[in-house]
Amino acid sequence: MLIKHFFVNKIAHSSYILAGSNACAVIDPQRDIDIYIDEARALGVEITHILQTHLHADFVSGHMDLAKKTGAKMYMAKSAKCAFDHVGLVEGDTIEIEDILIKVLETPGHTPEHLSYVVIDKLRGEDPVSVFVGDTLFVGDVGRPDLFPDMALELADKLYHSLHDKLMKLPDHTEVWPAHGAGSLCGRALGAKWSTTIGYERKYNAALQVKDKAEFIKSLTENMPPAPDHFSRCSAINCKGPTLLSDMPEMKELNPETFKKMIDEGNVAVVDTRSYLAFGSQHIPGSWSLDFNGNLPTFAGWVLPLDKDLLVVSNSFEEANKTNMWLRRVGQDRIVGYLDGGMAAWAVKGYKTNYVNQISAEDLHDMVVGTSEFVLLDVRAPQEFEDSHIKGAINIPVADLRERHVELNKEHPIIMICSSGNRSSLAASILGQHGFKKLYNAAGGMTGYSAAGYSKRCMVCQNPHGSRFFSKVEETETHFKQ
Repeated sequence: MLIKHFFVNKIAHSSYILAGSNACAVIDPQRDIDIYIDEARALGVEITHILQTHLHADFVSGHMDLAKKTGAKMYMAKSAKCAFDHVGLVEGDTIEIEDILIKVLETPGHTPEHLSYVVIDKLRGEDPVSVFVGDTLFVGDVGRPDLFPDMALELADKLYHSLHDKLMKLPDHTEVWPAHGAGSLCGRALGAKWSTTIGYERKYNAALQVKDKAEFIKSLTENMPPAPDHFSRCSAINCKGPTLLSDMPEMKELNPETFKKMIDEGNVAVVDTRSYLAFGSQHIPGSWSLDFNGNLPTFAGWVLPLDKDLLVVSNSFEEANKTNMWLRRVGQDRIVGYLDGGMAAWAVKGYKTNYVNQISAEDLHDMVVGTSEFVLLDVRAPQEFEDSHIKGAINIPVADLRERHVELNKEHPIIMICSSGNRSSLAASILGQHGFKKLYNAAGGMTGYSAAGYSKRCMVCQNPHGSRFFSKVEETETHFKQ
């Protein structure tokens, strides 16, 4: 028996091949599935089973594409009521792949239809050797039950029983293989390791130390990180069955004239994946700033409109192609074109551009302690803002600006700040779409501001979607420049 692990950065998604001598299963596949086909070929095994632990919320899965290419059977929870041909599983069902026995546990909580797969290597013994837990249990955390707001209390209750009455009944030596790691918003405090054991989590997982069920439920239904818009959308897509990638049109290379014509004709949105510094220098009016090197898929899935075709401005055609794949992973399937030659080609044509002033940490601090009148808009998540912020700043998370821009006065200069400069550039692009002109982006964000000595270090900014169980470093204002 062999377990092969695959990890997708940015969305922090883990998937697996579970292989015998001649056949294998793919568990929780990503949308672009050639990686599994290539690995199965290298291992000399045939992909015969596709196992889904649940209807994933943060990405569109590759189960339909993989089944189409390989002829493998798909296995899902019967309670998911998926619209495509599959084997519906319930508690107690078993799956055999050569000498590998897989026992099905129903472990609802993160989602209503969640399954875990307990693996026994019959050649070595009758005890479980591994368990694929999806998003029920993580390294250092458990799945969040609040993705279905109307069911949050009910799911938290079910999660408690799934953990304590089922998964924690497995032997301590059982390897735990989750569907996500640090960086995912499917939990609140995920650790950076890719795997763990039941015994280690039983002893050290902070959520599992909360033995009182009422307290456990409260801890997982209050003060949770915001859930991006595409989470519910991806779940529905995965249940219905995603459109096959092979059925989607290719992204076209468009010259500036054609690109501009499509913008002028309407019903398109421009996605600019260059750095915030490049975007600030010059960008196409109305475009969205989504840095390719930042958390592109999460924020693209979160904020981009669903009712428009998408046009891409990138540093290269290769980056635009990768952007296309990242967006498809989060259910944004309407990328139709790329600006050939990028902003340089656009500028040579003499077409209109906008800009966003970039301001350094030192200049920002001079303004904070000076007499200038301006609005300091902190667009980080509430947990980051609470950990550390500049006095006088107001907090509106970047995605919320799509509606809450009406709370701001277009006549006031607005300086936007996040942890690095990426989200604040996205914020500037959103405000620019709504007619704001006096916009400034704090380059380096709170990370640069604290590095310059003007504030305490924001622990959450260092890893905004990672573990929250860190030691608090006590810092006093005497440590900072005045």
